[in-house]
Amino acid sequence: MFAVVQFYFSAVMMLMPLLACVGIGVFWGKRDYPFGGTFVTMLVTSVTTPALVFHTFVTTKLDDRALGDITLASLLALLLCALVCAALLRVSGLPVRKLLPTAFLPNAGNLGLPVSQLAFGDVGLSAAVAFFAINSFVMHTVGVRILPGVATRGGWRSPVLLASVIAVAWRYSGVPVPAWIIETARMLGGVTVPLMLLSLGHALALIPSGGLRVGAGLGVMRLVVGVLVGLAVVWALGLESPLAGSLVLQMAMPCAVVSYMYARRYTDMGDTAAGAVLVSTVLFLLIAPALLWFTRH
Repeated sequence: MFAVVQFYFSAVMMLMPLLACVGIGVFWGKRDYPFGGTFVTMLVTSVTTPALVFHTFVTTKLDDRALGDITLASLLALLLCALVCAALLRVSGLPVRKLLPTAFLPNAGNLGLPVSQLAFGDVGLSAAVAFFAINSFVMHTVGVRILPGVATRGGWRSPVLLASVIAVAWRYSGVPVPAWIIETARMLGGVTVPLMLLSLGHALALIPSGGLRVGAGLGVMRLVVGVLVGLAVVWALGLESPLAGSLVLQMAMPCAVVSYMYARRYTDMGDTAAGAVLVSTVLFLLIAPALLWFTRH
Protein backbone atom coordinates (compact mmCIF):
# COMPACT_ATOMS: atom_id res chain seq x y z
CA MET A 1 0.00 0.00 0.00
CA PHE A 2 2.81 2.39 0.87
CA ALA A 3 4.44 1.69 -2.49
CA VAL A 4 1.22 2.65 -4.29
CA VAL A 5 0.91 5.89 -2.34
CA GLN A 6 4.57 6.67 -2.95
CA PHE A 7 4.17 6.11 -6.70
CA TYR A 8 0.98 8.19 -6.73
CA PHE A 9 2.80 11.07 -5.08
CA SER A 10 5.75 10.77 -7.46
CA ALA A 11 3.32 10.72 -10.40
CA VAL A 12 1.71 13.94 -9.17
CA MET A 13 5.14 15.54 -8.95
CA MET A 14 5.96 14.23 -12.41
CA LEU A 15 2.81 15.89 -13.78
CA MET A 16 3.53 19.24 -12.15
CA PRO A 17 5.39 20.73 -15.16
CA LEU A 18 2.37 19.90 -17.35
CA LEU A 19 -0.07 21.33 -14.81
CA ALA A 20 2.07 24.46 -14.45
CA CYS A 21 2.03 25.10 -18.22
CA VAL A 22 -1.73 24.50 -18.43
CA GLY A 23 -2.21 26.73 -15.38
CA ILE A 24 -0.29 29.58 -17.01
CA GLY A 25 -2.55 29.26 -20.05
CA VAL A 26 -5.67 29.34 -17.87
CA PHE A 27 -4.38 32.40 -15.99
CA TRP A 28 -3.56 34.13 -19.28
CA GLY A 29 -7.05 33.49 -20.61
CA LYS A 30 -8.85 34.53 -17.41
CA ARG A 31 -6.91 37.79 -17.26
CA ASP A 32 -7.67 38.39 -20.95
CA TYR A 33 -4.04 39.05 -21.77
CA PRO A 34 -3.12 39.21 -25.49
CA PHE A 35 -2.84 35.72 -26.95
CA GLY A 36 -2.38 35.08 -30.65
CA GLY A 37 -4.49 31.95 -30.74
CA THR A 38 -4.66 31.78 -34.52
CA PHE A 39 -0.92 32.34 -34.84
CA VAL A 40 -0.08 29.68 -32.23
CA THR A 41 -2.47 27.17 -33.81
CA MET A 42 -1.02 27.72 -37.28
CA LEU A 43 2.54 27.55 -35.97
CA VAL A 44 1.95 24.33 -34.03
CA THR A 45 -0.06 22.51 -36.70
CA SER A 46 1.98 23.62 -39.72
CA VAL A 47 5.56 23.91 -38.44
CA THR A 48 6.49 22.71 -34.97
CA THR A 49 4.38 19.54 -34.75
CA PRO A 50 5.45 18.26 -38.19
CA ALA A 51 9.05 18.97 -37.13
CA LEU A 52 8.50 16.99 -33.91
CA VAL A 53 6.95 14.10 -35.85
CA PHE A 54 9.79 14.06 -38.40
CA HIS A 55 12.54 14.24 -35.76
CA THR A 56 10.93 11.53 -33.64
CA PHE A 57 10.41 9.10 -36.50
CA VAL A 58 13.94 9.43 -37.93
CA THR A 59 15.67 9.21 -34.55
CA THR A 60 13.41 6.82 -32.60
CA LYS A 61 14.83 3.68 -31.03
CA LEU A 62 11.67 1.80 -31.96
CA ASP A 63 12.21 -0.66 -34.77
CA ASP A 64 10.04 -0.69 -37.88
CA ARG A 65 7.93 -3.59 -36.62
CA ALA A 66 7.10 -1.76 -33.39
CA LEU A 67 6.08 1.35 -35.34
CA GLY A 68 3.88 -0.81 -37.54
CA ASP A 69 2.31 -2.43 -34.47
CA ILE A 70 1.45 0.88 -32.81
CA THR A 71 0.06 2.26 -36.09
CA LEU A 72 -2.22 -0.76 -36.54
CA ALA A 73 -3.25 -0.64 -32.88
CA SER A 74 -4.05 3.08 -33.15
CA LEU A 75 -6.29 2.62 -36.20
CA LEU A 76 -8.08 -0.35 -34.64
CA ALA A 77 -8.58 1.43 -31.30
CA LEU A 78 -10.00 4.58 -32.87
CA LEU A 79 -12.37 2.57 -35.09
CA LEU A 80 -13.62 0.44 -32.20
CA CYS A 81 -13.99 3.51 -29.97
CA ALA A 82 -16.05 5.28 -32.66
CA LEU A 83 -18.39 2.30 -33.01
CA VAL A 84 -18.93 1.95 -29.25
CA CYS A 85 -19.46 5.69 -28.73
CA ALA A 86 -21.90 5.86 -31.66
CA ALA A 87 -23.96 3.06 -30.10
CA LEU A 88 -23.94 4.74 -26.66
CA LEU A 89 -24.95 8.11 -28.12
CA ARG A 90 -27.86 6.50 -29.99
CA VAL A 91 -29.03 4.64 -26.86
CA SER A 92 -28.78 7.90 -24.87
CA GLY A 93 -30.93 9.74 -27.40
CA LEU A 94 -28.16 12.21 -28.27
CA PRO A 95 -27.38 13.31 -31.85
CA VAL A 96 -24.77 10.83 -33.06
CA ARG A 97 -23.29 12.75 -35.99
CA LYS A 98 -23.06 16.03 -34.06
CA LEU A 99 -21.33 14.60 -30.98
CA LEU A 100 -19.46 11.50 -32.20
CA PRO A 101 -16.16 13.31 -32.99
CA THR A 102 -16.14 14.83 -29.49
CA ALA A 103 -16.88 11.45 -27.92
CA PHE A 104 -14.36 9.21 -29.64
CA LEU A 105 -11.38 11.43 -30.57
CA PRO A 106 -8.86 11.91 -27.72
CA ASN A 107 -6.65 14.90 -27.03
CA ALA A 108 -3.55 13.07 -28.23
CA GLY A 109 -1.59 16.26 -28.85
CA ASN A 110 -1.85 18.72 -25.97
CA LEU A 111 -1.76 16.05 -23.27
CA GLY A 112 -1.02 12.76 -24.99
CA LEU A 113 2.52 13.57 -26.08
CA PRO A 114 3.89 14.98 -22.80
CA VAL A 115 2.14 12.41 -20.58
CA SER A 116 3.42 9.47 -22.64
CA GLN A 117 6.94 10.90 -22.62
CA LEU A 118 6.82 11.37 -18.87
CA ALA A 119 5.56 7.82 -18.35
CA PHE A 120 7.71 5.88 -20.83
CA GLY A 121 10.52 8.19 -21.95
CA ASP A 122 11.61 8.53 -25.57
CA VAL A 123 10.07 5.19 -26.55
CA GLY A 124 6.74 6.33 -25.15
CA LEU A 125 7.03 9.61 -27.04
CA SER A 126 7.71 7.75 -30.29
CA ALA A 127 4.62 5.59 -29.79
CA ALA A 128 2.55 8.64 -28.85
CA VAL A 129 3.74 10.54 -31.93
CA ALA A 130 2.67 7.64 -34.16
CA PHE A 131 -0.74 7.59 -32.47
CA PHE A 132 -0.99 11.38 -32.71
CA ALA A 133 -0.26 11.34 -36.45
CA ILE A 134 -3.07 8.82 -37.04
CA ASN A 135 -5.46 10.59 -34.68
CA SER A 136 -4.76 14.00 -36.22
CA PHE A 137 -5.45 12.72 -39.72
CA VAL A 138 -8.70 11.03 -38.63
CA MET A 139 -9.78 14.13 -36.73
CA HIS A 140 -9.34 16.55 -39.63
CA THR A 141 -10.83 14.26 -42.29
CA VAL A 142 -13.27 11.60 -41.09
CA GLY A 143 -14.04 13.44 -37.85
CA VAL A 144 -15.08 16.60 -39.66
CA ARG A 145 -16.98 14.82 -42.43
CA ILE A 146 -19.14 13.07 -39.82
CA LEU A 147 -20.66 16.42 -38.85
CA PRO A 148 -23.90 17.25 -40.69
CA GLY A 149 -23.52 19.27 -43.88
CA VAL A 150 -19.72 19.46 -43.80
CA ALA A 151 -17.65 18.86 -46.91
CA THR A 152 -13.89 19.19 -46.40
CA ARG A 153 -10.97 18.77 -48.72
CA GLY A 154 -7.24 18.58 -48.36
CA GLY A 155 -6.99 16.11 -45.48
CA TRP A 156 -4.27 14.22 -47.30
CA ARG A 157 -2.24 17.44 -47.39
CA SER A 158 -2.10 17.60 -43.59
CA PRO A 159 1.42 18.80 -42.59
CA VAL A 160 1.55 16.19 -39.80
CA LEU A 161 0.65 13.38 -42.19
CA LEU A 162 3.12 14.60 -44.81
CA ALA A 163 5.90 14.82 -42.22
CA SER A 164 5.08 11.25 -41.13
CA VAL A 165 5.18 9.90 -44.67
CA ILE A 166 8.45 11.71 -45.49
CA ALA A 167 10.10 10.53 -42.26
CA VAL A 168 9.02 6.90 -42.74
CA ALA A 169 10.11 6.92 -46.40
CA TRP A 170 13.49 8.41 -45.45
CA ARG A 171 13.86 5.86 -42.68
CA TYR A 172 13.21 2.97 -45.07
CA SER A 173 15.54 4.39 -47.72
CA GLY A 174 18.54 3.93 -45.46
CA VAL A 175 19.95 7.31 -46.52
CA PRO A 176 21.38 9.21 -43.51
CA VAL A 177 19.50 12.37 -42.62
CA PRO A 178 21.81 15.42 -42.69
CA ALA A 179 22.71 16.58 -39.20
CA TRP A 180 21.50 20.13 -39.83
CA ILE A 181 18.02 18.85 -40.76
CA ILE A 182 17.82 16.73 -37.61
CA GLU A 183 18.95 19.66 -35.45
CA THR A 184 16.49 22.06 -37.10
CA ALA A 185 13.63 19.60 -36.57
CA ARG A 186 14.73 19.08 -32.96
CA MET A 187 14.77 22.81 -32.20
CA LEU A 188 11.39 23.45 -33.81
CA GLY A 189 9.81 20.34 -32.34
CA GLY A 190 11.07 21.20 -28.87
CA VAL A 191 8.62 24.10 -28.51
CA THR A 192 5.58 22.04 -29.54
CA VAL A 193 4.62 20.56 -26.18
CA PRO A 194 4.87 23.83 -24.17
CA LEU A 195 2.86 25.68 -26.83
CA MET A 196 0.23 22.93 -26.85
CA LEU A 197 -0.11 22.99 -23.06
CA LEU A 198 -0.35 26.79 -22.94
CA SER A 199 -2.95 26.73 -25.71
CA LEU A 200 -4.94 24.05 -23.90
CA GLY A 201 -5.04 26.11 -20.72
CA HIS A 202 -6.01 29.25 -22.63
CA ALA A 203 -8.80 27.39 -24.45
CA LEU A 204 -10.13 25.87 -21.21
CA ALA A 205 -10.30 29.34 -19.65
CA LEU A 206 -12.54 30.58 -22.46
CA ILE A 207 -14.82 27.56 -22.87
CA PRO A 208 -18.45 28.33 -21.87
CA SER A 209 -19.98 26.13 -19.17
CA GLY A 210 -23.54 26.12 -20.51
CA GLY A 211 -23.51 22.47 -21.56
CA LEU A 212 -21.92 21.01 -18.44
CA ARG A 213 -24.69 18.53 -17.55
CA VAL A 214 -24.87 16.66 -20.86
CA GLY A 215 -21.23 17.43 -21.58
CA ALA A 216 -20.16 15.79 -18.34
CA GLY A 217 -21.74 12.51 -19.43
CA LEU A 218 -20.06 12.81 -22.81
CA GLY A 219 -16.71 13.48 -21.17
CA VAL A 220 -17.03 10.46 -18.86
CA MET A 221 -17.94 8.36 -21.91
CA ARG A 222 -14.74 9.47 -23.66
CA LEU A 223 -12.57 8.46 -20.71
CA VAL A 224 -14.23 5.16 -19.81
CA VAL A 225 -14.72 3.87 -23.36
CA GLY A 226 -11.22 5.01 -24.30
CA VAL A 227 -9.57 3.05 -21.48
CA LEU A 228 -11.64 -0.10 -22.08
CA VAL A 229 -11.05 -0.03 -25.84
CA GLY A 230 -7.34 0.57 -25.32
CA LEU A 231 -7.13 -2.45 -23.01
CA ALA A 232 -9.13 -4.59 -25.45
CA VAL A 233 -6.85 -3.74 -28.38
CA VAL A 234 -3.71 -4.34 -26.31
CA TRP A 235 -5.07 -7.76 -25.34
CA ALA A 236 -6.22 -8.64 -28.88
CA LEU A 237 -2.91 -7.70 -30.52
CA GLY A 238 -0.72 -8.98 -27.70
CA LEU A 239 1.15 -5.67 -27.33
CA GLU A 240 3.76 -5.46 -24.61
CA SER A 241 4.90 -2.49 -22.53
CA PRO A 242 5.83 0.26 -23.19
CA LEU A 243 3.76 0.17 -26.42
CA ALA A 244 0.77 -1.26 -24.57
CA GLY A 245 0.91 1.32 -21.80
CA SER A 246 1.39 4.16 -24.25
CA LEU A 247 -1.64 3.11 -26.33
CA VAL A 248 -3.89 2.83 -23.27
CA LEU A 249 -2.73 6.27 -22.11
CA GLN A 250 -3.49 7.81 -25.51
CA MET A 251 -6.96 6.27 -25.59
CA ALA A 252 -7.57 7.53 -22.03
CA MET A 253 -6.99 11.15 -23.01
CA PRO A 254 -9.86 13.66 -22.57
CA CYS A 255 -11.95 15.11 -25.40
CA ALA A 256 -9.94 17.09 -27.93
CA VAL A 257 -10.29 20.88 -27.92
CA VAL A 258 -10.38 20.81 -31.73
CA SER A 259 -13.54 18.69 -31.64
CA TYR A 260 -15.24 21.42 -29.60
CA MET A 261 -14.17 24.05 -32.13
CA TYR A 262 -15.62 21.99 -34.99
CA ALA A 263 -18.84 21.35 -33.05
CA ARG A 264 -19.23 25.06 -32.32
CA ARG A 265 -18.61 25.97 -35.96
CA TYR A 266 -20.77 23.38 -37.70
CA THR A 267 -23.47 22.33 -35.20
CA ASP A 268 -25.74 23.66 -32.46
CA MET A 269 -24.03 21.43 -29.86
CA GLY A 270 -21.06 23.69 -29.18
CA ASP A 271 -21.85 24.18 -25.49
CA THR A 272 -22.29 20.44 -24.94
CA ALA A 273 -18.95 19.72 -26.62
CA ALA A 274 -17.35 22.48 -24.53
CA GLY A 275 -18.68 20.93 -21.33
CA ALA A 276 -17.33 17.54 -22.42
CA VAL A 277 -13.85 18.98 -23.04
CA LEU A 278 -13.83 20.86 -19.74
CA VAL A 279 -15.12 18.01 -17.55
CA SER A 280 -13.06 15.26 -19.21
CA THR A 281 -9.87 17.31 -18.94
CA VAL A 282 -10.40 18.04 -15.24
CA LEU A 283 -11.27 14.40 -14.54
CA PHE A 284 -8.24 13.18 -16.47
CA LEU A 285 -5.90 15.43 -14.53
CA LEU A 286 -7.39 14.08 -11.30
CA ILE A 287 -7.01 10.41 -12.26
CA ALA A 288 -3.77 10.79 -14.26
CA PRO A 289 -1.48 9.57 -11.44
CA ALA A 290 -3.59 6.41 -11.06
CA LEU A 291 -3.53 5.87 -14.83
CA LEU A 292 0.22 6.26 -14.89
CA TRP A 293 0.58 3.70 -12.11
CA PHE A 294 -1.81 1.29 -13.86
CA THR A 295 -0.20 1.52 -17.31
CA ARG A 296 3.31 1.11 -15.92
CA HIS A 297 2.41 -1.91 -13.76
